[in-house]
Amino acid sequence: MTEKVQIGKTDLYVNPVGIGTNKIGGHNLFPNLNNEQGKDTVRFAINNGVDFIDTAYLYGPGYSEELIGEVVQETGKRSDLVIATKVSPIFNGNEMSHDNSPAFLKEEVEKSLKRLKTDYIDLLYIHYPDENTPKDEAVGALKALKDEGKIRAIGLSNFSMDQLKEANKDGYVDVYQGEYSLLNREAEKELLPYALEQNISFVQFFPLVAGLLAGKYNKDSKFDDLRAGLPYFQGETFKNNLEKVEQIRNIANGKDTDVANIVLAWYLTRGAIDVIIPGAKNPDQVQSNLKTLDVTLTNEEIETIDRIFKS
Repeated sequence: MTEKVQIGKTDLYVNPVGIGTNKIGGHNLFPNLNNEQGKDTVRFAINNGVDFIDTAYLYGPGYSEELIGEVVQETGKRSDLVIATKVSPIFNGNEMSHDNSPAFLKEEVEKSLKRLKTDYIDLLYIHYPDENTPKDEAVGALKALKDEGKIRAIGLSNFSMDQLKEANKDGYVDVYQGEYSLLNREAEKELLPYALEQNISFVQFFPLVAGLLAGKYNKDSKFDDLRAGLPYFQGETFKNNLEKVEQIRNIANGKDTDVANIVLAWYLTRGAIDVIIPGAKNPDQVQSNLKTLDVTLTNEEIETIDRIFKS
């Protein structure tokens, strides 16, 4: 039985390996997704001890929430699960804008509740800041929803350091979600120390950098999707990154596990990170992610990984 961890200062306790669901119903983000496979993935996750599910209106838009809602209702395990979702986007055709006004946030929460087939959301994020709404006013609207019992915890995603501080001036922010990986350690400068100091749980996205930190690729790998445009996959940088990953593979081989599990286990040694949400689009990937729970890194291994990716 996996020991549960507390998410920051909230009353939410979860298995430290959750699931990110942008590939479940996220037809606007990924081509050729299969809804039945997506539901099977969520079902498998729930039946194998995953109790933290991260979704967003943006994924679909709305389909991911709907598929998750169907599966959760069918399993009858709603009270055992912690469901996180995100609001703020407005779509006008393919154009996306954002609204953080209290009236809009409250309206969107009601829509998410319907799609998720539930009467409360465990963790609600504002997905992106807008240009006009004072950040503390937006968070104040979520505090009102929390007081009503519609949500249990308040999250922000993609806010800058200054925006986060403004939003948290009353100490209401529970969770911050942002980009962080061994290949992008920018968050270590300000965001992670601030989160730790304020007892805000930091949930990262892009932890395996589109598979690069999972040890899936070699120097001959070719890409014709979003990876083709990412700096991590370009020329000499790509080669250097592959060399670093190979050093992690040595540690993984010694523990008879996968590179991805070593990387994910390392993130869980960071002070502000309580839970990780690696994505999965099929049950095998969920199973693979869960093997992270079997990995224990020594202090020496933690420092070695740190050093490899600081050079």
